[in-house]
Amino acid sequence: MKPATSSISTVRNTARVVRAPKRPSPYVSAAQTKSLLASSLAARNERLQAADMVNTDDAASIAATTRVTINAWISKGRAIGLTQTRRGFRLPVWQFDPQFWELIPKLSKALGTTEGWTLLSFLETPLGGLDGKTPRAAIEQGLTERVLDLAAAEGT
Repeated sequence: MKPATSSISTVRNTARVVRAPKRPSPYVSAAQTKSLLASSLAARNERLQAADMVNTDDAASIAATTRVTINAWISKGRAIGLTQTRRGFRLPVWQFDPQFWELIPKLSKALGTTEGWTLLSFLETPLGGLDGKTPRAAIEQGLTERVLDLAAAEGT
């Protein structure tokens, strides 16, 4: 008489294994990642060189303060400062307009960040909650409270 384990192993060996179809990887390849990073860097450099950007010395002049104060404002979320590949920040000059100046710290708090690229991205990305307008355009049209509400929702 054969041991019971022998018949079990025979059944296992003859059973047909059905495999699920192979799914594509949810991850991008190394080449795609490199391409995305290169295009991101190019887009950031292009944005840094846009006509509405100023350096910290120019921002200090506009705000009638010092470069040290501008840097402190950036670190606290009081001003939007974009990091560069080299030393220093670039700042969107329009943030010094009265309608934005009082709003930037509130946006920073609502979004839960002081990081300049994140703040700028929020302000310049069209949102469905604003009928496809950017928050920056909505603020210019007087929809400040709606923008703050959307920032608070996104920050949670």
